[in-house]
Amino acid sequence: MRKKTSVKFYWADVFATEPMGGNPLPVVVDADALDDTTMKLITREFNQAETTFVLRPSRAGATYRLRSFTVPGHEVFGAGHNALGAWWVLAAGGYVKGDAPSVTFHQELGNDVLSLEILFDGQEVQRILMKHASPTFGATVSDAPALASALGLDASDIDLSRFPAQVVSTGAAHCLVPVRDRRAIDRARPDAERLLGILGKAGGEGCYIFALDPIDPMATAYARFFNPTVGIYEDSATGTAAGPLAAQLVANGVVRDGSTVIVEQGYAMGRPSRLELRVTGDDVRLFGSAVIIAEGVLRLWTREGSR
Repeated sequence: MRKKTSVKFYWADVFATEPMGGNPLPVVVDADALDDTTMKLITREFNQAETTFVLRPSRAGATYRLRSFTVPGHEVFGAGHNALGAWWVLAAGGYVKGDAPSVTFHQELGNDVLSLEILFDGQEVQRILMKHASPTFGATVSDAPALASALGLDASDIDLSRFPAQVVSTGAAHCLVPVRDRRAIDRARPDAERLLGILGKAGGEGCYIFALDPIDPMATAYARFFNPTVGIYEDSATGTAAGPLAAQLVANGVVRDGSTVIVEQGYAMGRPSRLELRVTGDDVRLFGSAVIIAEGVLRLWTREGSR
């Protein structure tokens, strides 16, 4: 039997300081009544890279459980824009409150329960600091011509002189591909089938191409992200890939342990984003803010007893 259900949603631009920048994220709160099929249908309806649903936790110690889906219906994990945007909504919308300048919460993401801090100025949320899982370093890809062909680049654009293209995870495993400069990055036009083959062999989910050639001299890297494994052609701000990149740069001595890493992303999509990270040993943290640009109510039919 079906019944009518209304659930609240918000729309946040994540890793942005102004509307229409960063990575757009719909967030559905109080989503416990929704089953997987309904969540996937809502995600398809919003038609953004990902949509996040906020639920009661199922693991001890967690404040909330977050589930995120892509338009084709793939569930994705890791503490990226999908999580940071959701916590910004929870804080700005009064679902969690700050009685101190910094308040710690815990989020359930797949099998992980990870801490995060929300920085408040009075009742206004200022910034969110999210802990990633400890970095793990996986397979390397040494075939520069194959990488270049999959990315629509010349073999000379792939720069493996300082460190390899490698799958690294801090919650989600992505293949990090060093590219000569940001002009080459902007020329990339991936071939999804070829890129899928490379990612499948290497055990990577998405592909993060980057150059140590940022626009802002205070930044560290300039990047683009492609993920054909879950149906995302390009993402404008990818915290689950910026975390592995920061860990790789520290591991290879490009950035000192404990230093701040700033990654520029989204410029090729007209949605400039700035992701800030800090790696201290195995501790990887992602910093950021968001802007809520819309809110509303979804009026749905759900099955009795679905959840």
